Amino acid sequence: MVNESRQQVVYISGGTSGINLGIAKGFAARGANVLVFGRDPKKAEDAATAVRAEPGVGIVMAGSGDVRDPAAVATLFARAVVELGPPDVVIAGAAGNFMAPAVSISPNGFKAVVDIDLLGTYNVFRIGFDVARRPGASFIAITAPQGAMPLPRQAHVCAAKAGVNMVVKVLAMEWGQAGVRVNAISPGPILGTEGVERMAPTAADKAAWSGRIATRRFGSPAEIANMAIFLSSPEGGYVTGAIVDCDGGMHLGDASGNFQ
Repeated sequence: MVNESRQQVVYISGGTSGINLGIAKGFAARGANVLVFGRDPKKAEDAATAVRAEPGVGIVMAGSGDVRDPAAVATLFARAVVELGPPDVVIAGAAGNFMAPAVSISPNGFKAVVDIDLLGTYNVFRIGFDVARRPGASFIAITAPQGAMPLPRQAHVCAAKAGVNMVVKVLAMEWGQAGVRVNAISPGPILGTEGVERMAPTAADKAAWSGRIATRRFGSPAEIANMAIFLSSPEGGYVTGAIVDCDGGMHLGDASGNFQ
């Protein structure tokens, strides 16, 4: 693939850890200018330091702001436009999660996850649209299998991610005429992330989980980064409104057993 991501400008919410930090490193290693931001200023600066260590990196800016607060997002993006330039790629990756049956989830707990995941994605995209370069801009939400697959103890996340998926599809329809593409990546279990450590804290848990996935393994942040890079490249230029499963086949269901 031609290295079209060089000199891209990429804004990444939730970019301070896990999958989103991996995406930031992937774009940075291709010469992009990158904004990584989250609620915690120290975590944002630590993440930016890690991204700056990538070879061939462009300018990396750390920012702090709560995606639930549109004014904070707008202020941060205005500063990033001055320091980095208008974004070519906007990635909404901030998310919240915890494991609990519905009867144990308080209204505030349910609302917190919906506000971070769904409202936060909308805020980042809507404000990002005002500053993005276009035509050619690419917006990518980081969703989850729970957006299409009901899972016990995940009612709040299922609701939030299903909403994210529909926002992606509607915005793809509305913004396509402006030359803007909107997609989502639905990662499976990714090693080194907080989500995997919560849902599979032991080696036995991880082995049992990976044994049900078609590819029999967990993914890596770099593999999700590669998908984001493809979706934002000219090679992905005819893809919009897609919820891309990047999960080793997890969305297909339980693939345990010997079929050969």
